[in-house]
Order: sequence, then structure tokens, then C-alpha cells
Amino acid sequence: MTDPSSAHQALPGCPAHTDVVRLAGLEYQQTPSQLYRAMRREHGTVAPVLLDGDIPAWLVLGYAEVTYVTSHDELFARDSRRWNQWENIPADWPLLPYVGYQPSVLFTEGDEHRRRAGVITQALEGVDQFELGRNCQLIADRLIADFAGSGQAELMTGYAHALPMRAVVQMCGMPTSGEDTQQLVQDLRISLDAAEGDDPVAAYGRVADRLRQLVKDKRDSPGPDVTSRMLLDPAGLTDEEIVQDLISVIAAAQQPTANWICNTLRLLLTDERFAVNVSGGRLSVGEALNEALWLDTPTQNFIGRWAVQDIQLGGRQIRAGDCLVLGLAAANTDPQIWPEAHVGAENAAHLSFSNGEHRCPYPAPLLADVMARTAVETLLERLPDLVLSVEPETLTWRPSIWMRGLTALPVQFTPVVQ
Repeated sequence: MTDPSSAHQALPGCPAHTDVVRLAGLEYQQTPSQLYRAMRREHGTVAPVLLDGDIPAWLVLGYAEVTYVTSHDELFARDSRRWNQWENIPADWPLLPYVGYQPSVLFTEGDEHRRRAGVITQALEGVDQFELGRNCQLIADRLIADFAGSGQAELMTGYAHALPMRAVVQMCGMPTSGEDTQQLVQDLRISLDAAEGDDPVAAYGRVADRLRQLVKDKRDSPGPDVTSRMLLDPAGLTDEEIVQDLISVIAAAQQPTANWICNTLRLLLTDERFAVNVSGGRLSVGEALNEALWLDTPTQNFIGRWAVQDIQLGGRQIRAGDCLVLGLAAANTDPQIWPEAHVGAENAAHLSFSNGEHRCPYPAPLLADVMARTAVETLLERLPDLVLSVEPETLTWRPSIWMRGLTALPVQFTPVVQ
């Protein structure tokens, strides 16, 4: 079978081929768009790559190809137990939190996936978006008050990361502050975006343990929160299924939203189209948020899909059980959809929330937008003369091939007397 998006001549084909690219290095961290362009020129829309420990996989770079893969679960499925590389994966492999099979909605397929995703959708639909916006504004005001009098701040840690963290744990029925909550968020970061010296497997275990306790507490005393609604859903998920799905919900909502906020603020503070006045520029905050999803999408690569059968994709011969990494950032900047390298800020056809049955379940993207938009608008309203306190070219990105987020965003402004 050949996919309709294939636009290249068939090439010798397995991830272990000699033109393989190691999926690591500074290029992924600082200038991934240039790297993706070079990979596309060299390899086409599907490139053979090596993951940590030189484990072979495919990186899907083309917009049409990513769309095709995510639209055809019967050909490219989510159950990672299909992987033909498991015999080569060590127990402490750093990507296990991504690909190690868990009884979570992320790895389910068919009717079971629809059942599990339906529970999440119903639970999230119970979130009042206006109430969420008000809560986010209150959280934003409290965070801004902590640094408004000093005239300077580091927004990644002190604002962009903290706001969705507090909002998401509140949605799930946990306290918005305290050592327990802070540790949960720290462990989530480690499990999904480990830095050197971190133990992502151990961190993932601690996250699961904390959420098991939350589910137990909510089973005994439910409230008006996402966790309780999942427990009370007539689909009758087990406690462990709810724990695993909560991990997916919280992880998807917290760090990507934090990166989205910070990437948008960076765009607003460094792009001359917005520089006349951040709060009164020619383009709106909404357009900046959307453009950030196109050009600096918070999740730049996602692992993955596993081929159900031998198949060609983008001119490559994919074998049954091969792993495909979805190059969301590469797809969003594919010259086939932006031939003049101009991204239309009004166009929302990006793949930042993925695509198909396994995309972020409705209404999760809407809730993320409420959090991100409220965070950006409230900050600019409270601190209208906000500017970077360093040169734009000195900003650095986190060392991750998976997430796209700044290490820090230092700013200065006129101190505000409380």
C-alpha cells in the first residue's frame, strides 16, 4: 500500500540505513527550523533517525505525511507493544515515559480509545471556560504582584510555568500551591522533558503515586473537578485507568501551555510587527498566540506511531513495527504549505494539537487557549511598558528535542507600587 501524500522516489528503506540522522544535538535546541529544512532537503518528508542509545526510528517531517499518519490509525497505531525494537531497549531508557506501554488513553485504540477519550472529553466539558478565565486572571494577578514592585522579572519560571500549573491542578481538584503540588509538577517536567542528571522513569513513578492518592481521596469525597467527573462517569473506568489518563491530561495541559505562553511573549517582545507598543501593536494577542503555534509549537516532536504493516510513506519503506516520530514543528513549517516561508497568523490549520482520533481531545485546546490568552493579556495590561532586559539573540532554548520552550525570559518594566 502507498500513501497518497508520497511525493518522492522510493529510497532504500529502514531506519538503520546509512543516511540515518541522530535525533540529538544543539541544532534541535536552538535552531530546529533550519535543521528540519536541511533534513527535508537531504531526506525528503520522512527521515531515518536514531533515538537515545542509537535506537532506529523514522521522523515524519512533511505536513501531508503527518496528517496522513495521524488520520489512519489502522495503519499507524498507538499501541507501542507493536514496536520491533523492544529487545534493544534497556530498563532505564530515558524515553520510556513516552513509549513504555501504560493502560492510558494515549496507548488505547479503536472502541477502547473512544471510550477513554469520551470520559476525558465529558470531564473537561464540565470546566466553565469563563470561570477558568477568571481563575487564571486571579492567579496571574497574584503572580504579577510578587514581582511588580521590583521592575524586573524572569517570566518563564515566575509566570509562564506557574500559571498553567496552578490552573490545571485546581481543575483536577488539587491545591494550587504547596510542596506536594510543586513536587508533582517538577516530576512531570522530569518525566516528559528530562535534563541531564534527571531520572525520568523514577519521576514518572512518583507522579503516578501522587495521582493514585488524589483518585482515592476523590473516590471518598468527590467535588466539582475533573478527577471527580472522571470517577463518576458511567463508563466506569478503574482507578488505575483514571490515574493514567490524569497523567496524560495534566502533562498535556501544563508544560505545553507554559511554553506556549512564553513563546508568545517572546514573539511579542522581539518581533517588530508588535514592537510599536506591545499592548497596542498592529497584530493582536490572538494572532501572536496562533503564530507561535505555527513557528515555535510547544511540542515540536511527538513519539509516536507504530506501523501495523509494511507500507510506503514519503517514498520510504516502513516495516511493520517501526516507530514513527511525528515532527509537528517541521510539519507546521513545511514549505509545501508555506511556499514563501510566510505563516498566516489567521490560519489555524497547524498540527500543534496533533490530528485525528488521538489529537488533544475537545475541548482541551480551548481550555489551553483560555489559560494562555489570559496569561498574556493580563501581563500586558498590568505591565504595559514591559521590555526584554537582554538582547533577543541571547535568549536560549531548553535542551530538548521534544519540547520547544525558553530556559528563561528576563524582562524589565516600570515598578508598580501595590
